[in-house]
Amino acid sequence: MNRQPARVPTQVIPMPAPPAILDQMKGRLRASARAIGAEAEGFVSLALDLPRPPTATPALDGPQFQFLQGHREEQRIGYGTAAEWRAGGPDRLSTLRAHAQKLAASWRQLDSDATGLGGFALLGFAARPDDRAPTPGELPNALLRVPEIALRTLGDHAALVFSARLPADPADLVGRWSALLDRLIPALFQPPPTPLGPAHLRRCLDTPNATGWQRLLRTALDRIAAKELQKVVLARRLRLEGSRSFDLTRLLAALPTLFPSCQIVSIRHGTRSFVAATPERLLSLRGNRVEVDALAGTIRRAVEAERDGALNQTLRGCAKNRHEHRLVIQAIRDALGPCAASIDVPAEPDVMQLSNVQHLWTRIVATLHQPTDLFSLAERLHPTPATNGQPRREASAWLSLSDPFERGWYTGAAGTLEPDLSGDLWVLLRCADIHERTADLYAGAGIVAGSDPTQEWWETEHKLAAMLSALRFA
Repeated sequence: MNRQPARVPTQVIPMPAPPAILDQMKGRLRASARAIGAEAEGFVSLALDLPRPPTATPALDGPQFQFLQGHREEQRIGYGTAAEWRAGGPDRLSTLRAHAQKLAASWRQLDSDATGLGGFALLGFAARPDDRAPTPGELPNALLRVPEIALRTLGDHAALVFSARLPADPADLVGRWSALLDRLIPALFQPPPTPLGPAHLRRCLDTPNATGWQRLLRTALDRIAAKELQKVVLARRLRLEGSRSFDLTRLLAALPTLFPSCQIVSIRHGTRSFVAATPERLLSLRGNRVEVDALAGTIRRAVEAERDGALNQTLRGCAKNRHEHRLVIQAIRDALGPCAASIDVPAEPDVMQLSNVQHLWTRIVATLHQPTDLFSLAERLHPTPATNGQPRREASAWLSLSDPFERGWYTGAAGTLEPDLSGDLWVLLRCADIHERTADLYAGAGIVAGSDPTQEWWETEHKLAAMLSALRFA
């Protein structure tokens, strides 16, 4: 009689519950904060490993921002403010660069747990330079902020990063940071929010409306026909009112699932939240290597695979869309040329397929003559023809007079800045500015010779559908 080997039961190691995690983090915080030193000056960030990845991305009171990319399983959330600088006008980025350089010169990174996940800052700015003071609830024109406490996750690895100006009494810092942990840890390990039935969303206001869009687009085509412009990007704003107040936590849980290849951006400003699900990276800088997305040329998706594939081929072969795409590539070449030793541009664009639309997409990689900073490259690249037009100066001037509303941070950029002034910036597209039951949604379309007003209107409808569908379940 053959005997089967006895099955050895799998050992299940219990995961620590939130109270245990809170006690553990407080103990390690007290021990690690001794390395700060009461007489130290400058700025410090202290990273502590989390025993397990959080199950929630909670919205707490006060300033908050979040960057999440689902397919890379990477997330950065910042709570509170350890340091902040604001700027406006044409010198806004050079002003923030000066502050960042002073910060970087004295920024100590303490990482006794060897997390490899250190302190960082939020960098963001509006579509156009403006030196007026922001109204209540409005984001400043340009913003650099180091959060007081940050959550960083990468795959199944997570860490909390505490930041502060020095000199400061380490005991005072521990007391303040421990109070933040009392609020944050239980919220991080809440179960995911239960699904809600879809909310009714009422369309309150289109700016411009369909008639105004036709008029604006034909005016733009006249400027293109007169050779004053090659391309200009027109924008729409759609105001929605929900049957209930929008829940930011639910929205941020839904967006990565609906749009896994997009960068999810959320920035709270006062009682409002600016949220984007953007497919377009303005730039990524590491050392002397720069990556930039050229994203222009759009067609819708279809449910049927055969029809969707046919639309893909139509996009690839469309002369109008390929012309629009080439304008963006050339503008990026021109912007990076003076500082690049080499620029690699694939011969043919790829297609980025999102849940609702698909875009012609080219990833451009440049090697710089020497390392530079995120601010300098952002000044070179923003605004791109994908959000503004070409030639850049002429398109910007025409839009400043013709746009039917202030864009604010829509088509601006936001991302994260590392202590060495490298980092990532994303173009703020597929946006919503949310306040209680009201949300203003934004989308645009690139206009070139041959653009059809009705087709371009429906392109913006497909783009608006990205955030609109997510808001139904928030």
